[in-house]
Amino acid sequence: MAAISKLPSGKWRARVRRDGVYRGKTFEKKSDAQRWAAEVGSLIESASAAGLSSPPRTATVADLVGAYVERVPNRWGRSKTATLKMLARELSALRLSNLNAATLREFIDKRIAAGAGGVTLAGDLSTLSAVLSWARSARQLDVDPRVALDARKALAHRGLDTRSQERDREPSDVELERLFAYWAAKPRMRNDMQTVCRFLLATGMRIGEVEGLRVEDIDPAVPSIIIKDRKDPRKKAGNHQTVPLLPDAWAIAEKLIGGREEGQLFQGLTAIAASAAFTRACQALRIEDLHLHDLRHRACAQFFRMGLDIPQVSLLSGHKTWGMLRRYTNITPKDVLSAIQRTA
Repeated sequence: MAAISKLPSGKWRARVRRDGVYRGKTFEKKSDAQRWAAEVGSLIESASAAGLSSPPRTATVADLVGAYVERVPNRWGRSKTATLKMLARELSALRLSNLNAATLREFIDKRIAAGAGGVTLAGDLSTLSAVLSWARSARQLDVDPRVALDARKALAHRGLDTRSQERDREPSDVELERLFAYWAAKPRMRNDMQTVCRFLLATGMRIGEVEGLRVEDIDPAVPSIIIKDRKDPRKKAGNHQTVPLLPDAWAIAEKLIGGREEGQLFQGLTAIAASAAFTRACQALRIEDLHLHDLRHRACAQFFRMGLDIPQVSLLSGHKTWGMLRRYTNITPKDVLSAIQRTA
């Protein structure tokens, strides 16, 4: 049963009670209140027909996120793991029964105040929607994933750009020389950053992929190496790819292997520590707007400059389509003319 009433403030209050479930919301216009009440009433009826049950009264969003993390196989990366932890922390006191547009708006305001941008917020809300979808389908809980998706769509109306900005930054030869000299003067560093970066430039791999490389996954006869669980928009777990090691990369790998038959190729390397060391070096040298991942841009562009074609570069980089690979290639008119001269 739906009830629409006008408040002293002039706003309209919609209340829906059906099958033991109560929902209420305030609107500026009576027509919006009536529309919402009809939609919510329909959702409650659908939930009842589908055998969905209302969440426990004391259950919070953090409880649901915890159940999701515990019961869903952990096949996501560091980014989603961090987002789930953040959601559990920031929404720890929010009851599932109170999860609505207003409470999500408060969450978004808090995240913006903390410095989160549109891209980050879009990821937060997409992850929350995934948790709610799981709760509805796997736990048969009467929760609506659309509340998070609607909040995500509304970000644009707040002037937030939810599309990630494509970077085309490459380190220059001079910048690389300065970085290598900086690390050469610090022989006691935890990671041999000079060797790590030369390997990244020679392979086009992500630092997370390099961290996971194993000696036993190398075939010296080719030479090649298996990258396990390589990043993929649809399926990361089990996405193992065998990629060739070009001469510069194989020279580094061969030296690192030594007489070992197993173990981490770069012993003790962690992606987090390597990224932090790279950032510290750039800050010390006052090299602006350069990230460790930008070495991947240079590597992919360099593969094309070497004369490799799109399928060959895709094999090295792991990109599935030219559209995905194109943003990593900074080919200039001069590069095209040089390639023609080489084949003439």
